[in-house]
Amino acid sequence: MPIVITEFMSLDGVVQAPGGPEEDTDGGFAHGGWTHSFFDAEVVGGAFADALTKAEALLFGRRTWKSMSAAWPERAGDPFADRMNSLPKYVVSQTLRDSELTWDNTTRISGDKAIDRIRELRETTEGNLVVMGSPTLVRALLSEGLVDELRLMIMPVLLGGGKTIFPDGGGLRTLELVSTVTSGTGVQVCTYRTAAEG
Repeated sequence: MPIVITEFMSLDGVVQAPGGPEEDTDGGFAHGGWTHSFFDAEVVGGAFADALTKAEALLFGRRTWKSMSAAWPERAGDPFADRMNSLPKYVVSQTLRDSELTWDNTTRISGDKAIDRIRELRETTEGNLVVMGSPTLVRALLSEGLVDELRLMIMPVLLGGGKTIFPDGGGLRTLELVSTVTSGTGVQVCTYRTAAEG
């Protein structure tokens, strides 16, 4: 199951709180909802719809899962929401209890066993395992070499600081740009795949 990362990203690499002001204020982040003026249904929305269509399952960190699980079930009846709600979902968390997993088809992966379990999913299951948001989890997956594709919606805005998905351990990782599309609002939708060694 190839692992596909789908992220809204600023020009300076920030992915924190793209959806709203209260989504994630860690570190005093005050720009929540910064993507709204750049979103367009055809290009940006189309990139997410395409990723979801090819997904066999979804993978989240705890904070992103909680945000999504609070929003998507009530949107039932919309084709995108129905697909989101029906797909198998995995959430990495050391603190969520099974009784809190109220979003349909959610399975908890214990944080202390996450890398091994995700590696197992990647090696044994067909279709894409799509990760949305979840910067801490994505950083760990990139560090472990478990990401097969990055689909980045790069917005023409600088945020001056905030959470990123990129590891800071000094490792060199080469990617191959396989497609790019520009929206009318200036968003670059760039798809990168892991380049072959050598």
